[in-house]
Amino acid sequence: MSIEPSAIATAVEDNFAAQIEWLTKLVGFPTLRGQESPCQDWLARDFAARGWSVDRYCLADVDMAHLSGFSPVMDTDYARAVQVVATIRSPEPRGRSLILQGHVDVVPTGPIEMWQSPPFSATVRDGRLHGRGAGDMKAGVSAMVFALAALRHLGYEPASDVYVETVTEEECTGNGALSTLARGYLADACLIPEPTGQRILRGTVGVMWFRLKLRGRPVHVSRSEEGTNAIVSAFGLIEAIREFTKALNERAKQHPWFSKIQNPVKFNPGKIKGGDWASSTPSWCEVDCRIAVLPGMSLEAFRRELAEVVMKAAKRDSFLADNLPEIVWNGFQADDYVLEPGSDFETAMRAAHHAAMGAEPQETILPAVTDCRFYGIPSLAYGPAGADGHGFDESVELESLKKATIVIARFISEWCGLRPAG
Repeated sequence: MSIEPSAIATAVEDNFAAQIEWLTKLVGFPTLRGQESPCQDWLARDFAARGWSVDRYCLADVDMAHLSGFSPVMDTDYARAVQVVATIRSPEPRGRSLILQGHVDVVPTGPIEMWQSPPFSATVRDGRLHGRGAGDMKAGVSAMVFALAALRHLGYEPASDVYVETVTEEECTGNGALSTLARGYLADACLIPEPTGQRILRGTVGVMWFRLKLRGRPVHVSRSEEGTNAIVSAFGLIEAIREFTKALNERAKQHPWFSKIQNPVKFNPGKIKGGDWASSTPSWCEVDCRIAVLPGMSLEAFRRELAEVVMKAAKRDSFLADNLPEIVWNGFQADDYVLEPGSDFETAMRAAHHAAMGAEPQETILPAVTDCRFYGIPSLAYGPAGADGHGFDESVELESLKKATIVIARFISEWCGLRPAG
């Protein structure tokens, strides 16, 4: 059973005002880490109202610390980390099953006064919808939901089982996605509508989070030469890792995929705190860092090499040499991921894009991480064009959102097959 691309495009257009209204509501939830449950509860009710079977659970309910891909957790309560999986079950499955997955967690906004409009009050201007998470990736969540709505608008449902998953922790561990697998949700393929600008995501680097914990010898600042400054000592470690990153990028030039982008290994000291008093040299400092893992390298080997760099730099510091810093692996411990060409899944997505857009989709490789790495099945990211993700005035291009929704609806119809709506 097949539908003309023009019919799908018309159905998406008919529902697009409702989709923007729905996305506006979704962006309005301040889904910072640990605060996602009101949004997830709203989504669970919305999915149930669509006639889908809903599983709402918390990460604390799932035993997954032993699973490959699990990332260690600090500073958060998993009893509040709500996940939602909605199932559209076909009574007589005929096509191929599918996971549609999107994350609803967002990163902090930074100073709100630096936004042109409130970050959690979606604002449309110049053809874009602005707000924290609008691009990364609540627009993609709306695309997968309203792609299914367009098919229903035409009187059809998927002819195979579809799981619609909204997860958290994508921005820090990926444990939300991992939990769905631990929960038993498996399919033939997984589509994640991240903001790729309607390009096929070919690959992503691995990512590692870690915390540097340093000590110093506090003295009154008037005799600072007699003590040490843990914050200043941290600068030496940071600079050593910056040099290490340059060497990693030279090695990455030999990789068959990641050599196609410049400097895929990025290092970021993203958060620093330390000291107790402005007139005392700091006796402690902690720096939260993110670094990309050299593609093709095991996480264990990478941790060893990074630790050697840090300890070697510490031994050049008169105080740290005898008081070595501690490295805490406290978030992402994520492998790289490559979607090798030639899968039926990619072929079907390319065909859907071509049927809807009249041209072949382009590819992209990102020096970032997505949940595609978890599934052990063909998994790709394809979604609308976002801008300024993690920055001020984050947005999604509405015309691209409409087109991505059309393509995803077309893909579902071909990959899963169709049956008359019950």
